[in-house]
Amino acid sequence: MEALLASIRVTVATLAICVAGYATAVWALGQAITPETAEGSLITAPDGTVIGSRQIAQGFTQPKYFWPRPSAVNYNAAGAGGSNKSPTSPDLTQRAKEIVSRYGATAENPLPPELAAASGAGLDPHISEHAALYQAPRVAQARGLAEAQVEALVRTRAFAPGGFLTPSRVVNVLELNLALDQQQGQ
Repeated sequence: MEALLASIRVTVATLAICVAGYATAVWALGQAITPETAEGSLITAPDGTVIGSRQIAQGFTQPKYFWPRPSAVNYNAAGAGGSNKSPTSPDLTQRAKEIVSRYGATAENPLPPELAAASGAGLDPHISEHAALYQAPRVAQARGLAEAQVEALVRTRAFAPGGFLTPSRVVNVLELNLALDQQQGQ
């Protein structure tokens, strides 16, 4: 009986230290170093309503918005993950054909590959500056704006994720769409 009680005490102590203690330490460290990202990088409306996260893609389908990369998990953050299908899968080929058709891509105006293929987790919130500029004519026409105005907004919102070490620039699709809505007073 004494051995059983000792085992229970060791188990409880181990759980307290390794589970509760470790989780609390990591949470506190995150709050101290980067409180914005530790809370999920949430974007809120002026009234405090959560609109979304800077770190998780959302599906946009209206022509007046920039569209993110396709998602194998339908933009569900609870089920992040890519597809287990082979690149030669007929299903993926069919999906890519539908996406290319939706964008109206042609041989003369090819679709940037990232707009036809999902990211590894299916929730990448960024697209390249090139992919955003590819969509600018559609967004400008749907909003009744000059294409140059939409392109200028894309360029001002683009950034190099690795700083000066990264030659390519990306834009956050949700933030870009919110900036468009704000510009038009929506």
